Amino acid sequence: MRALLDIFSDASPAAGRLDLLTPPVAKAVEAGWGGIPAESVVHVDTDPEIADTAAFTEHYGPELLDTSANCVVVAGKRGGETTLAACVVLSRTRVDVNGVVRRHLGTRKATFAPMDVAVSETGMEYGGIAPIGLPASWPLLIDPAVVDQEWVLIGSGSRRGKLIVPGKALAALPGATVLEGLGV
Repeated sequence: MRALLDIFSDASPAAGRLDLLTPPVAKAVEAGWGGIPAESVVHVDTDPEIADTAAFTEHYGPELLDTSANCVVVAGKRGGETTLAACVVLSRTRVDVNGVVRRHLGTRKATFAPMDVAVSETGMEYGGIAPIGLPASWPLLIDPAVVDQEWVLIGSGSRRGKLIVPGKALAALPGATVLEGLGV
C-alpha cells in the first residue's frame, strides 16, 4: 500500500472521512464486511475534475492502470425484465458486457446502464461508483485480476476521492462473484 499512498498527498483511514463518502459507501465502510475492518480501507482525497480514468492516470501516472479498478453498472434484459449488476475490472481493461456478463446474467441482451439509472439506483455519483455499498441484491462481478491485487484503488461513491482496499476484500462483498474473463 505504501507505493499507492506515496502518490497521494492526502490519505487517511476512510472511517475518519465518512462525511466525504456517499451514504451507501459510508455505511458499508463503517460496518466492514467479510472480516475486513473499516481500518483497512483508506480514503485519498482527489480533485473531482480528474475522476475519470484517463484524466486521473494522466495526472497521477499511467502505472495506476495496474492497481486501479473501474466499477460499471450494467443492465441485462430478458423478456421485459431488467437485471442490474455491477462489474469491476482493472482500469487497463474493459468489461466483456456482451459475452461474459450477458451469459452470467442469463439475459438476451446486456448494455451499460444509463447514467441516470446507475446514479439513482446506487446513490453514488457517476464517475465515482464504488463496488462497496451497492444494493445487496445486485450481482457484483469481479475480474480475478482485481482480486489478485494486494491493494486496489477504486471509486469512493463520489467523484471526489478514491478508496484503497485489499483486492481480496472486494471478493467478500455481498453478491460478489469472481468471474474469469470479465475484463478483456
